[in-house]
Amino acid sequence: MGEEVWLAERFEQHRPQLRAVAYRMLGSLTEAEDAVQETWLRLARTDADEVDNLAAWLTTVVARVCLNTLRARQMRREEPLDIRMPDPVVSVVDDADPAHAAVLADSVGLALLVVLDTLTPTERLAFVLHDLFAVPFDEIGAMVDRSPAAARQLASRARRRVQGRAPAPDPDLARQREVVDAFLAAAHDGDFDRLVAVLHPDVVLRSDGGTARVRHTTVITGAAAVAGQATTFGRFTPFARPALVNGAAGVLVIAAGRPLSVMAFTVTERRIATIDVVADPERLRQLGLDDLS
Repeated sequence: MGEEVWLAERFEQHRPQLRAVAYRMLGSLTEAEDAVQETWLRLARTDADEVDNLAAWLTTVVARVCLNTLRARQMRREEPLDIRMPDPVVSVVDDADPAHAAVLADSVGLALLVVLDTLTPTERLAFVLHDLFAVPFDEIGAMVDRSPAAARQLASRARRRVQGRAPAPDPDLARQREVVDAFLAAAHDGDFDRLVAVLHPDVVLRSDGGTARVRHTTVITGAAAVAGQATTFGRFTPFARPALVNGAAGVLVIAAGRPLSVMAFTVTERRIATIDVVADPERLRQLGLDDLS
């Protein structure tokens, strides 16, 4: 077996982990794949004999590639900070795509990714690597030219922001689905009181309609306001198809064979705490959701 073939096989063993790190760092499936590919190119140009711990080396490289991407994204951000959802990972219930399994091995909800987008690039790196992948702070500090203590502070600041704005979902998927189904049934019936009953008092609804559906780009907070919006959604509930969105109970809305939206729910303590919606036709097309219709 040639050295290049051997190295490629070793890399493929680590690809799922690298993809998972990159997706959590970037919230973009395409950019995550690009980061993983760039990591492979850097490995191919490196003398593998000089790499003592390949897993740690690859994690460091993909994290630095992602950090550069986040910094570049921040520098070129010309548009106002409107709502733009991270890429959801969607699979129809009982028909999960194996290609997405690694990304969702330790599921990260869409609501968490939304909050991660509000962090600085270095805060996001420190939080993702330490809190989600248990990378030591001395390694994280070296990636961002900080001391281990400074890296710990970055992760701590990020954690406080995450805990305040991204509630932990109910770990029981069946209970999640029960609450989401109750929400859909109440929306279909236009029953305001039943809607309020399944919503957390401080529920947040975020919707990304893209440039084609600007009026669908909005943030609504509070159970009464979200319930009022949900009653207008009722006419679409017959087209709502149960789906897994980032490993949690969600909905794919399909009409005439065309996906109209993806809805991700965070259910905690038997009530819906967040609803995150992607309704941008171009984004939905890029995600390949036509294949699920």
